[in-house]
Amino acid sequence: QVQLVESGGGLVQPGESLRLSCSAYGSALSIDALGWYRQTPGNQRKLVATISIGGTTNYANSVKDRFTISRDNAKNTVYLHMNNLQTEDTAAYYCYAEVTGQDHNYITWGRGTQVAVSS
Repeated sequence: QVQLVESGGGLVQPGESLRLSCSAYGSALSIDALGWYRQTPGNQRKLVATISIGGTTNYANSVKDRFTISRDNAKNTVYLHMNNLQTEDTAAYYCYAEVTGQDHNYITWGRGTQVAVSS
C-alpha cells in the first residue's frame, strides 16, 4: 500500500509564498494522477489542483493564476507552489494519489498539512 507524506505548510502573511511537497512511499505498479485538495473546518474537501502522470494539470479557478502543481516521477513526489497567498487560502491541504496496485487500483490520501495566511 502506498502512503503519502506531506510537508511544507506553515504560517505566512498575505502576499507571501509557500511550497508544499508530498512524497509517495510503498510499492505500486504506477502512481497515476496526483493532486491537492484543501479543507476548512465544517466544510467539504475541495479540489485545488491535479496533475496526470503525463503532466496535464487542472486547477480550481480560485488558485489558477497563483498556484502551480508539478511532479517529479523519479522521486514519486508532487509539489504545490503557492504564490500571493491570501487569507482565504487558509486550510488543511491534503495530497492524494491514484495508484495502480498489484491487485487493484485505489486512491490514497496523506494526513494533511496546515497552511495559515494571516497578517
